[in-house]
Amino acid sequence: MLSYITSHQYIRGLKMDGFFVGWPNPPKINTLKQILMNSPYIVLAVQKEDQKLVGFTNAITDGVLSAYIPLLEVLPDYQGQGVGKKLAQIMLKQLASFYMIDLSCDESVQSFYEQLGMQKSLGMRIRNYQFQAGKK
Repeated sequence: MLSYITSHQYIRGLKMDGFFVGWPNPPKINTLKQILMNSPYIVLAVQKEDQKLVGFTNAITDGVLSAYIPLLEVLPDYQGQGVGKKLAQIMLKQLASFYMIDLSCDESVQSFYEQLGMQKSLGMRIRNYQFQAGKK
């Protein structure tokens, strides 16, 4: 059975391998833990029996007007079971009092976020792929 947790206190004791499938230079487990610890808002999907993280999302914010959701990841064996949807719903509820809630995603998953009430928008970006595994 999965539990959805919004507290940082569980991060250190969780098994966290298998994320960032298809990334050419994925963050290591310690980097993932640091990302989650440094994010003011998190939602963790945890398989309680073995303390395994099966999905997560995080948000960063100025604490006043805006929040940004940089990551939503679900292990491949748990995809298609509603885990990502539940993670996103809980996160959006946590962020509901912010004026703007933004995220960037590939076109192939835009319909997923539209189902959650988000709208397509235009944006700009820089990607320094040499730092994809994390800041050195």
